Amino acid sequence: MSRATSRTSEAAAVKRPRKKVDGWVVLDKPLGLGSTQAVGKVRWLFQAEKAGHGGTLDPLASGVLPIALGEATKTVPFVMDGRKEYRFTLRFGEARSTDDQEGEVTAVSDVRPSDEAIRTALPRFTGEIEQVPPAFSALKLGGRRAYDLARSGQAVDLKPRRVTIERLVLLGRPDPNHADFTVTCGKGTYIRSLGRDLAEGLGTVGHLSFLRRTAAGPFREEAAISLPKLEALGHNSRLLGALAPVATALDDIPALALTETQATRLRQGQPLDLTRDASPSGTLCRAELDGKLVALVRSDGVAFKPVRVFNL
Repeated sequence: MSRATSRTSEAAAVKRPRKKVDGWVVLDKPLGLGSTQAVGKVRWLFQAEKAGHGGTLDPLASGVLPIALGEATKTVPFVMDGRKEYRFTLRFGEARSTDDQEGEVTAVSDVRPSDEAIRTALPRFTGEIEQVPPAFSALKLGGRRAYDLARSGQAVDLKPRRVTIERLVLLGRPDPNHADFTVTCGKGTYIRSLGRDLAEGLGTVGHLSFLRRTAAGPFREEAAISLPKLEALGHNSRLLGALAPVATALDDIPALALTETQATRLRQGQPLDLTRDASPSGTLCRAELDGKLVALVRSDGVAFKPVRVFNL
């Protein structure tokens, strides 16, 4: 653990007054830090009243962890449902209980697939596929987390789930034991499961030795900031300058320009009658006044009704 991270950990125990802070922090999560811990550290730095994140990253994974503060927590589902991108390294020849480096070795194999064999296999793992989540995951079985059951030695019977792999590409082979990939996928995909299943499909066994998320919804690693850099900004306006607007999570949703009267109606929870430029039933829009987010609204074919109202 770095000295900066250690200082934040110690400081997190100190109670501080909460403030109204609204926006997204695109954190470059370091290895060894859990997502919940990361949210707690960022919330403490900003003294924010509310905080959440846009998709869990395992402690042994690094990269983009979007953290929502204040009113941005209302937009978390749109990031959770968005596509994700990862880089990962698959280590052939060893299966592990956690499907990554943390677990115990459960099987070994001398088979090392060729580059050609890997590229030939990739289409079978692209598109809509079924995968069984790792036994060491946060999914619940009978009210308990799967990883708690697995750690206590109990059987973990997780059912296959359909997930979408949009793109899976072999980047290179550092050596015969390893292969580097990039993947673009949909909600609920476990990259550890993908690596495990790919190795088995190639007639061997394997686990992830490296995993980094490079994008989550509209947030990309180019815009991510490390925890030490956030800490160095201090507790002032420079820190607030690291925030992305609440509406960033809604970039793919069309905007609806409001008048002052319409904005007031939405803030009061009242619908807006559709004009002649009627939107089809089910249409979702982000309603804005002078470029400032007021509400998320959905058309029922007659009116726009507020789904989420923002206090910004």
